[in-house]
Amino acid sequence: MAEAEKEKQLDFERKHEKDLQYIRNFRLMDDDFMSKVFEDKTCAEFLLQIILNRDDLIVQEVHGQHDLKNLQGRSVRLDILAIDKSNQVYNIEVQRSDRGAGAKRARYNSSLLDANLTEAGDAYDALNETYVIFITERDVLKRSLPIYHINRIIEETGESFGDEAHIIYVNSQIKDETALGRLMHDFSCTDPDDMSYPILAQRVRYFKEDTKGVATMCRAMEEMRAEAAEEAAREARHAQSVESAKSMLADGLPYETIARYTNLPIEEIKALDKPKSA
Repeated sequence: MAEAEKEKQLDFERKHEKDLQYIRNFRLMDDDFMSKVFEDKTCAEFLLQIILNRDDLIVQEVHGQHDLKNLQGRSVRLDILAIDKSNQVYNIEVQRSDRGAGAKRARYNSSLLDANLTEAGDAYDALNETYVIFITERDVLKRSLPIYHINRIIEETGESFGDEAHIIYVNSQIKDETALGRLMHDFSCTDPDDMSYPILAQRVRYFKEDTKGVATMCRAMEEMRAEAAEEAAREARHAQSVESAKSMLADGLPYETIARYTNLPIEEIKALDKPKSA
């Protein structure tokens, strides 16, 4: 029995040799790995308590790699979506690229939370208080601060607008001896033995060293590759439909006919025809 289990483990390691190397080099600054680590409620709660400087925050539920629908009905994937006991909602993203953490991206994520957390007919007062939190590899806002809080204000008075939509940038470049600085140090570690916080080191060690944890991470990577391949195929089909629609527009076919043959929305077909209409 032991020999069969050993052979099964060796076969797993051979099959996932490249994945195992990736896993050894993963940091919390890598979004796919971060999502697995912080889908644990205790870890997500610890993370938010440090970033928000609140020891009373209690996470009720958390979801890693959570899909939300945008206004066009397509899914957008958030790294972490958490909800606390007061029904406040937190979207936590890690961004290694400055481009992925721009002001418009923060605004977009905030709007997605609002659009997906309310039902038709709900009063506006029912909107959850929301936090969009970017943990960035570099100092995106370039003011050499460890953390930035963005909230709407009334310019003439300096008072808060009170819409309860918050955006926070955490600069992982600053790794000092503050609680936040030690947290950012841990986000840069590949070895759990080098981490400051035991609660995070234990969770990271599980996915890097424990047989079950490594297998879970390898399966997650397989699923991500399959989803990426499916998305690429979907984009290729869409591009082909767009080219077909352009040809049909050039031949003067009506929008409804083109929509029937290409499965494209009529609004998109009309947008393709705009240059000709102009």
